[in-house]
Amino acid sequence: MPEKTKYKIGLVLSGGGARGFAHIGAIQALNEAGIYPDIISGVSIGAIIGSLYADGNSPGDMMKMFNKINLNSYFKFIMPNKGFLKMTGLADIISKNLHSKTFEELKIPLFVAATDLNNGKCDFFNSGELYNTVIASSTIPALFQPIVINGKTYVDGGVLNNFPVEPLEKICDILIGISINPTCFQEDFQSLYSVIERSFQLSFASHLNKSKKKCNIFIEPQELEKYRMFDIKKSKEIYNLGYKEAKKVLAENKEEVSNMLK
Repeated sequence: MPEKTKYKIGLVLSGGGARGFAHIGAIQALNEAGIYPDIISGVSIGAIIGSLYADGNSPGDMMKMFNKINLNSYFKFIMPNKGFLKMTGLADIISKNLHSKTFEELKIPLFVAATDLNNGKCDFFNSGELYNTVIASSTIPALFQPIVINGKTYVDGGVLNNFPVEPLEKICDILIGISINPTCFQEDFQSLYSVIERSFQLSFASHLNKSKKKCNIFIEPQELEKYRMFDIKKSKEIYNLGYKEAKKVLAENKEEVSNMLK
């Protein structure tokens, strides 16, 4: 007889920079349909959105948080060392609005993926201190300064796993996955940044192609390919894409939705 799962609905949130506003839109659509996750797994911006939501913030609350901050204060340049930027603005949003100090205090259980540079593996955190873990999961290597946790040096979990379904796949009846990195055809690589970003996307794709098959509902707005990782000014457009795609996917999967609402 199969072992009974602990949670009914699990939600997986990928990384993807400013395209993470699509996560907020998709969560809004899920909530409007009466779907609320019992547990969440996130990486990078998915860890930020996941932690804020698990702490009790609504999608509307989160959009207000991000829209309040000045674009120029999102990042702060520092002298080149282990990274060129500090996530001052993002860190402020998290520190001011994340009321839970530990994973255990969250209203919804959460896993956060971060890359352990020392041992070359992806670690999944679900207990202990919360703030630094979320920051570590979002720390793009070479761009941001790494974060040290328990003597280990951590960077963005997306380096090794940009769709952290693994912590949830054996403990949930139903999995909903939201990916914000569509790998559509591209031909314009005139800048170094565009080459680097595309390379990240392709490295994410190989893992995603296997992991997304584990989801009962998979949401990936294809139009997000028009937006860059730092298109913060386009937050509302990106939010709307996530919202519309989630509504569309839910309408196409009425049987799965019905099972979630039982």
